[in-house]
Formats: sequence, structure tokens, C-alpha cells
Amino acid sequence: MAKTGGPGTGPTLPRFDKNSVTGQQVKPGTLRRVVPYAMRYRWSLAMLLLVTVIDAGIAATSPLLLKAIIDDGIIPRRLATVLWLAGTICVLAVVDAVALYVQSWFSGRIGEGLVFDLRTKVFRHVQEQPLAFFTRAQTGSLVSRLNTDIVGARQALATLLSQSVSTLMTLVLVLGSMFFLSWQITVAALVMIPIFFAPAKMVGRRLQRLTRERMQLDAEMGSMMNERFNVSGAMLAKLYGRPDQESGLFERLAGRIRDITVLSAVYGRLLFITATVLTALTTALVYGLGGYLAVHDGLQIGTLAAMVALLLRLYGPINQLTTMQVNVMTALVSFDRVFEILDLKPLIAERPDARVLPAAEDEAAPEVEFDLVSFRYPGADEVSIASLESVSARAPEGADNPLTLQELSFVAPAGKLTALVGSSGAGKTTITQLVPRLYDPTSGTVRVGGHDIRDLTLQSLRETVGVVTQDSHLFHDTLRANLLYAHPDATEREVIEACTAARIWDSISALPDGLDTVVGDRGYRLSGGEKQRIALARLLLKAPPIVVLDEATAHLDSESEAAIQRALKTALAGRTSLVIAHRLSTIRDADQILVIDAGRIRERGTHDELLAAGGFYADLYHTQFAQKDSVDAELRSEVR
Repeated sequence: MAKTGGPGTGPTLPRFDKNSVTGQQVKPGTLRRVVPYAMRYRWSLAMLLLVTVIDAGIAATSPLLLKAIIDDGIIPRRLATVLWLAGTICVLAVVDAVALYVQSWFSGRIGEGLVFDLRTKVFRHVQEQPLAFFTRAQTGSLVSRLNTDIVGARQALATLLSQSVSTLMTLVLVLGSMFFLSWQITVAALVMIPIFFAPAKMVGRRLQRLTRERMQLDAEMGSMMNERFNVSGAMLAKLYGRPDQESGLFERLAGRIRDITVLSAVYGRLLFITATVLTALTTALVYGLGGYLAVHDGLQIGTLAAMVALLLRLYGPINQLTTMQVNVMTALVSFDRVFEILDLKPLIAERPDARVLPAAEDEAAPEVEFDLVSFRYPGADEVSIASLESVSARAPEGADNPLTLQELSFVAPAGKLTALVGSSGAGKTTITQLVPRLYDPTSGTVRVGGHDIRDLTLQSLRETVGVVTQDSHLFHDTLRANLLYAHPDATEREVIEACTAARIWDSISALPDGLDTVVGDRGYRLSGGEKQRIALARLLLKAPPIVVLDEATAHLDSESEAAIQRALKTALAGRTSLVIAHRLSTIRDADQILVIDAGRIRERGTHDELLAAGGFYADLYHTQFAQKDSVDAELRSEVR
């Protein structure tokens, strides 16, 4: 997470452990894991290999034709031979151009197919992660894995496929031709080859470390932009007036990325320069040795010219091998980072024999039962990846999360309203998150309609449970799209009826674009109360048998809350409801009230029963109303 310095200091770079990032090595077997993805395109691979072989054959054949033109055509003055061989070279050039075009097409098809497969698989896998994963992962880092890293993975595969086979085939054919023409010159040229690979090995390791650090910094910068460019982040930055510090932090991130990019370019250029110098030296060696052989041993001029041409075709592939080694080593970092996501096992997994939650008889709502349920939130080692979260947000090594719920047992009767009350942090929200199986209990069982929810398909369970949270999220889309997210097949009339029941239709119909109004990032074009009523309308449109309301009326004024309470009383009739409420006046009519304290049920009963008992609930109720009376009296005094 970004951090600014103390007084008089500038902002500092995000505090991830640079040494741990740059020191990581690509895991063994990473390349082997790519093979199943590539084999999905086996026919395209076969065509790619075919045109690659054709290209390599032409590359090795052209110098031999040059030799024939000189030795068999020009020197003996046979014009017909020269013209015929020149025409053959033209035809081969056209064939080679077509082969290169086809090669590019199939390489792109395979590479982009790989991007699609990996991107969709990572997206689905991330969706399966528990909520604790998203509380730790930086959004920008996740987006970076889906975009930058997967594109880098495509480049690795494209490099491996389009260059490796072509390069190896060209090397074999060219060396065969060179040995056929002059084994002495060929051996002299081969002596220089090991010199090419020494700098490549050194530079490759350095580039791999730089690539991993750059990817991490790209993710950090993406996270910063994602946090600052949404409405909440922009508002916070403006209200606290820190534009210089924000710009300074961004400049330092971008500056480090710039420096790494420059270093990478310099190392890449170093390889090119080394290859160029060695090629020039070897060419000079071939000319010198070839000239000597031509003078003393009768080496033909055409053979010497062909050897020089073949030499260029030899060191071209060798240079490609060195750069390909570097490219693959650095680009495999992308695969490694993508597989880090795919290797994270989801804590909430559907069993192979999971069954659909059966509908209750007479369409009655199912009951919800907690049987000796204990729960602790998962630790960082269970749900997080170090490079996806800020160092400062990580739990200390060996930290053990305490139990949030402790052997909790209760039944929310079918078709009845059960209210959960208690102080902040008592475990109320955790209870509501266990019902739709956003988390699994550490021990004990949660049942819906008598069925252990771990035996049910996630889709059928979540179709049965509808939730409205205190801070309901709206997508940057139209009101219609946000409402239909709960029920895509709903008719216009059903949408209007849900909005009317949630007391929001009058506000929507007054807008120029009505239901087609775009709500803005996270719904910030709407007031808090309007957002909450849209969320309630979305719930009513879904019409689930089980309803969970987590302070669903918290953002409403008294008049709107009263109207929503009347709407909910009708809408929730016959449904099993779990409602969290801090304002106890809203749950007086609850069929059952559970008072939660430190993860346990401290009291249970109806409103009247709990008041008569004079316990914790009664104290909480009287304190709340005493505070309200005190505030009202103070306001009346100020008005006077």
C-alpha cells in the first residue's frame, strides 16, 4: 500500500519487498504447464510447423542457387542458366513471402487463443475466491494479471513457436549445406558460436529479475490509479488536499518503471551489439580463410560467396536463439504470475455430488439452522498471494485469527422474521455471510431447509438467498441493467412494480432517461438513500425465499425508512428473513430477536419478552432511546 513520508519528506514508493520480488525464480515446470493450453490448437500448430519448415528450407537453398549462378552460369558465361536460376530465386522469394504470411496468421491465432483461454480461466477462478481474498488483493494487481501478464504469456508462446522450430530447422539445413561446400570454413565458423551464448545467459538472468520487478511496479501503479480514479478515492484526495503528494508518489512509481525499461532496452541492445560484432569478425574470418583456400586449394568463387551467404543465415538463427532464450526466460515470468493465481485453491468449493436445493412444498420458504457453528476468518496464507497485496496489510507470521463465532446454534423459522442485534464486531454480519456460503464454518453446520449447505450447488443456494448490505454496490451502468442483474428475464412491468414497492419509482420516472439513466461509478450519481432503495428493488425483483438485510435502511431518512418498512413488511411476508438492525425501533415486530455478543447468543426472544427480561437488550434499547431523546431536546433548545 502506498505510503507518504513524514513531515518534510516526499512520498515513498509502495513498501513491497523488492528483494523478494526480484529474487523470485520461475517455478520449475512452468513451461511444461503451458503445453496443454498450446495443444488445444494442435492443427494450427501443425500448419505453423509446416510453413516454418518451408521457410527454413528456402533460407538454406537460396545460397546454393547463388553458388550455381556464379560457378555454373556467370563464370562459364551461360546466360540461360543464369536466367533460369534467377527466376527460381524469384519464385522461392514469393513462396517464402506467402509462408511468412501464413506463419504470422497461425502464430497470431494460437497466441490470441491462448490469451482468451488463460484470461477467461483466470477470471472465473478469481470469481471463485472467498471474500477474504478480495479484502487483501489489490484490484490493480488482479487487473494486471489479466491484462499485462497474460499478454506477456502470449508473447512467450509466440516467440517459442514461431522462432524455435524455424531457427533449429534453419541451423540444421544451413550447417549441412556449409559442410557440403567446405568443412574447413564451417569448423572455423562453429568455433565462434559459444561466444554468442555467454552474454545471453548473463543478460537473461538480469532481464528476468527486471521484468518481475517491472510487472510488480506496473501492478502497484495500476492499483494506485484504480483507487484514486474512482469517486471515493478522488473525493478523499480532494478533501484532504494532497495533490502534490499524490503526484509525487505517482512520479516515483513511473520513474522507477522508466529506469527499469531503459535498463532492459540497454541489455537487449548489448546482445544485439555483441552479435553484430561477432558476426563481423566471423565474416572476416570466413573471407580470409576462404580467400586462402580459393588461392591455394582451388575453392570456387561461387562456393565462397555461398559460404558467406550461408554464414549470415547461420548467425542469424544463432542470434535469434540467444535473444529467444532471453525473451522466453523473461516472458515465462508472465506465465509464472498467471499460474500463481490459478494455483490458489478456492476455499468455497462445490462438491462433485452437490445437489440442487429442492423446492419446499407449497412453495413455502425454507428454514435456516445454525448447529454449533464456530468460525474464524481465514489467514493470509490461505487466501492471499504476496505480490497481490500490500506488505503493510499482511498479517504477522504465525498470526492466528480469533474465533468470530463460537458454537452458535439457532433456528430462523420458515417464513418468519429473525432479527440480529448487538454491538459492532459481535459477529452479526458474519452470520449473514455464512447463509449464502460466502464463507464456510470452521466447525458446525449451516442448514437451509434441512440440508447442509455444503451439499448443495452454489447456484441453487444463492438463487434461494437474497442479500442487501449496508453499502450496496451498483455497477457503472444504467438503472435498468443494475436491476435486471438480479432477474435478467424480468419484464418492464415487474421492474416498475419492484421499484414502486421500494419507493424509488417516483424518483426514477422523474429522470430524463428514466431506467436508462447511467448511475456512474459505484452509483455515485445517486444519493445514499436512492442507492439503498435501488438495492431493495433489486432484491424484490429477485424475490428469493430467504432474505438477508444487513442494515438495509441505514442510509434512509425517517420518512423514507417508514415507507420502506411498510414495503418490506409486505414483501417479506412468507419469506424467511434475517435482518441486522442497529435502530431497534425497526425490529419491534420481529418474530424472534437474537442478541449477539462476542460470537455467542446472549439473549433470544421477542421484543416484549426481551424488554421484560431487563437484560442486555433492554439496556441497549433504553440507552438508544435515551440518546435520541437527549439529541431531540438539544435540538429544541438550539431552535429556541
